[in-house]
Amino acid sequence: MNEIRKRSLEIYPQIVADRRELHKSPELGLDLPATTAYITKRLTEMGYTPKPCGPSGVMATVGTGGKTVLLRADADALPMNEESGLPFSSKYPGRAHTCGHDLHAAMLLGAAQILKEQESTLKGTVKLMFQPGEEIFAGAKSMIEHGILESPKVDIAFGAHVFALFPLGTVGYCPGDMMASVNGFRITVTGTGCHGAQSYVGVDPINIALHIHLALQELISREIDSAAPALITVGQLHAGSAANIIPETAFMEGTIRTFSSSVQDFLIKRLKEVAESVARTYRGTAKVEMIYDVPTNYTDKTLMLEMLDAVKLLHDEQIILSEISPLQGSEDFALISHKVPSVFFGLGADFPGQNTVKAPHNPKVVFNEEVLSIGAAVYANCAIHWLENNQ
Repeated sequence: MNEIRKRSLEIYPQIVADRRELHKSPELGLDLPATTAYITKRLTEMGYTPKPCGPSGVMATVGTGGKTVLLRADADALPMNEESGLPFSSKYPGRAHTCGHDLHAAMLLGAAQILKEQESTLKGTVKLMFQPGEEIFAGAKSMIEHGILESPKVDIAFGAHVFALFPLGTVGYCPGDMMASVNGFRITVTGTGCHGAQSYVGVDPINIALHIHLALQELISREIDSAAPALITVGQLHAGSAANIIPETAFMEGTIRTFSSSVQDFLIKRLKEVAESVARTYRGTAKVEMIYDVPTNYTDKTLMLEMLDAVKLLHDEQIILSEISPLQGSEDFALISHKVPSVFFGLGADFPGQNTVKAPHNPKVVFNEEVLSIGAAVYANCAIHWLENNQ
């Protein structure tokens, strides 16, 4: 092991403590007051001067001028209950860190400590980015708009995500488009409310919404080349307030994911056409709104090779590099990856030989905390290595 990897193991108990503190108090979207306060406190204890960057964003720098590497971690949770059974489970109903962003923030805090200890020998500057709002695809956009890529100007960027589906120790990489683009949509279906016993005098928006949902799936199976990966997911459908009332409106929200801009444009166009025409067929109306637009998460191949060298230099045989196929999941780090050369890694966080729930966004998911020291070392060594080789 090199010194960075050894140090990441020495501070592992503190990284775990940070993770568990963040895990207990999950917060949503762009409003992370407790999370931001904790990250700011910990950075200040290390000797940083952290600064706000947009709503609930935190940034800090370490180094000696020169070129700048951005290290990014997201810190927001999901609007769902936790059923992991962990002793440090979420204290708040309807909020849970079931995607692992608490681990990301803790790993970056660990890397921050290592980098601060190495500050006098750094060959440039490292900018730390703690981001809200990844789950709603708003946080990276907000921090970019508030100048995270400027002053000092960022030369390259690095991010990572834990995956309970990957074996512990795996560092997964994928040159080019690693993760799909994502477009969020909201469909408001309007009918005519009435008594449930007299449905013939009204127009049922629930019936219309269900037909729209089914019709949207046909776009994937019948209008898109099966060789072009694409998904339409409806994750929310809300309507009604009582069993004997046909409501006036129904609301649907979902996502379109693909790796092709032409397929993306086609599906957005057809989504609107299908929703509106199906609604007309059943005597209602449908209003379609596109609520976010995130491109593919792109890994620069040349930069990736440098980062892979940095991982190898950790000299830890338990850390295994593995090329992976593109993922249908999406990441708003993608907005950064289309502005500066970037690399994004997937970090394995499963429990070898144990039958734990491994699906992210599942209320019972559990991540292996041993990934924390790996992530901290990978973050720190990638930054140090690139700065040494690109003065």
